[in-house]
Amino acid sequence: MNPLSWITARRQKLDPEQQARLVALPAPLALDETPLSHARMVVVDLETSGLNVNRDRILSVGAVVVENGSIDLGSQYECTLFQANHRVTESVLIHGIAPSEVAQGVAPVDALLDFMAFADNGVFVAFHAAFDQRMLQRGLRQTLNTRLRHVFLDVAELAPMLCPEATGRKTLDDWQDYFQLHNSQRHHASADALATAEILLILLSRARAQGIQTLAELNARLRHWRRLRQARIGSL
Repeated sequence: MNPLSWITARRQKLDPEQQARLVALPAPLALDETPLSHARMVVVDLETSGLNVNRDRILSVGAVVVENGSIDLGSQYECTLFQANHRVTESVLIHGIAPSEVAQGVAPVDALLDFMAFADNGVFVAFHAAFDQRMLQRGLRQTLNTRLRHVFLDVAELAPMLCPEATGRKTLDDWQDYFQLHNSQRHHASADALATAEILLILLSRARAQGIQTLAELNARLRHWRRLRQARIGSL
């Protein structure tokens, strides 16, 4: 038996309309010379059945758009995904998405097609982005048989890089407290995406004040910051 046959079995064959929507998705924006003030940034948060990126599934997607120096409150995405045989886990105590909500959710194929159409060509932004990126990669591969081409920026990296004075802050709650922001619905996908977007706006302002004007310059500064951080860790 092919050890990967369970992945193939879970993939659904797209109908002609779904396939046409997939083909029509635009090419994503690169970290190029686009000014930070003009870049379309899609701040995303995923709620999942657990933290295992090889086993757990996406239960909810929340996203907001940051563009032209502001959060577009008229452009938000929120969706609960249907997942067969979803059971109560410890994660339910955190995000509060009950199996009954998942049972009434949108089919993953349609939910992820809708989300990628909403995202358009934007740069994805998340807090601790590696997890969201890997979960979304896996979800797209399994449901749409396509790969994720959008780049991700991580607010958990941008914040300490641009605010080195705020030492010891690691969580979204830490940075909300630092910037005196309030989130009444933590661990709710759309609320966490909005909270992350509010932090991102502050960080983009900090970036411009530090002479960073484009996506390429921001990416170059990030690469340099990572090298310095690794060098410090290696010297300990």
